[in-house]
Amino acid sequence: MGNCMVNIVLLEPEMPANTGNIGRTCHATGARLHLIEPMGFLVNDKMLKRAGLDYWKDLDVQIYDCYSSFLEKNPAASEKMYMATTKAKKNYTDVNYEPGCYIMFGKESAGIPEEILVNSKETAVRIPMNQNIRSLNLSNSVAIVLYEALRQNNFYGMQTEGNLHRLEWD
Repeated sequence: MGNCMVNIVLLEPEMPANTGNIGRTCHATGARLHLIEPMGFLVNDKMLKRAGLDYWKDLDVQIYDCYSSFLEKNPAASEKMYMATTKAKKNYTDVNYEPGCYIMFGKESAGIPEEILVNSKETAVRIPMNQNIRSLNLSNSVAIVLYEALRQNNFYGMQTEGNLHRLEWD
């Protein structure tokens, strides 16, 4: 697992642009991205590369042919996995994300299958939203939950201050 603070897991992602955006966010935060097939695109898809910009080549990304293969290669995921789902009872701010945790997101059209969720009541989390909407955009959801996990860990290893380029602050 290396020095990865958070692992983002996408189960059967369908949209290359969302996955590219998520990859860029993972690269910016030092998160490892795990992609579980089947996917609705090829990893060399131009929409994926376009959304991920030139960061995709440097992204820490792992690809698995199925969920059981992912679990086999990441045994810690069984104990440190949070499930982001609209079906959860807890809000994403109600849990403590420990270093090295995994946060899973399901495919855009259906989310995480209930067969996986049923045993994860205590680690299933949701982003509050109005009741008239099914879900948020997947890349936005990943960013919201990922940054909460990073905030809880004091943005470990991340640059937390910036500077003006041409001028100076007073």
